[in-house]
Amino acid sequence: MTEPLISAEHLAKHFDVGGGGIFLRGKTSKLRAVDDVALSIMAGETLGLVGESGCGKSTLGRLLIRLLDPSAGSIRFQGQEITGLGRAAMREFRRSMQIIFQDPYGALNPRMTVEDIIAEPLVIHGAKSGTETRQQVIEMLEKVGLPRRALDRYPHEFSGGQRQRIAIARAMVLKPRLVVLDEPTSALDVSVQAQVVELLRDLQARHGLAYLFISHDLRVVRAMAHRIMVLKDGAVVEEGDAASVVNAPKEAYTRQLMAAAFNLSSLER
Repeated sequence: MTEPLISAEHLAKHFDVGGGGIFLRGKTSKLRAVDDVALSIMAGETLGLVGESGCGKSTLGRLLIRLLDPSAGSIRFQGQEITGLGRAAMREFRRSMQIIFQDPYGALNPRMTVEDIIAEPLVIHGAKSGTETRQQVIEMLEKVGLPRRALDRYPHEFSGGQRQRIAIARAMVLKPRLVVLDEPTSALDVSVQAQVVELLRDLQARHGLAYLFISHDLRVVRAMAHRIMVLKDGAVVEEGDAASVVNAPKEAYTRQLMAAAFNLSSLER
């Protein structure tokens, strides 16, 4: 496949920020959360998106799968322009574009069993509850390394790492092509992080998934990503293959990030 699975050009998201107090009443300014970003991700590839908190990483991820409407720019998925599509027109793409969030407990409905949580996306997209749907849920549980007996249990009965596996199963049960991973390991212990990273790698290898891997943890990004994009104040500062960006960053901001992440003694090359 020579064409990117997903690509974006001149992508931007600006939010109106209102002033406070009697003297600023009615005055607003623009917060440029994402500012003129271009990116592309191939099938089977992981693009790591890094930068300090508040730099626009999560906003960019949500823009890419149209959970947010862009202020400007274009997005193409599987060769089709999806930027201006409404909710009904986007529905056919939703199965192919999923997101996994940072907090594996907050992302799961505590009143639903594991079976219902994983089956919910299938039901939303037209599957009928029954033997076939249950079998799909069981197969997905096995793929993420959880036993069948987990079906009738609730999220609070599992560890953080197990809950993230449930969240991954829910996203993967629709057999997506693209998955946005928004800080998926930051709430987990280091040993559990390694297990989740290995699981994500395995699923990618099996199904040719494209990942946008958003994280402030550069050690995890280095382990996951084929390419890395560095974001600062909503704009791309640097982009390249993972080894080059980590080991020989070109920009001062990137060097500072790497120095902080890997405890380097000097910020200068």
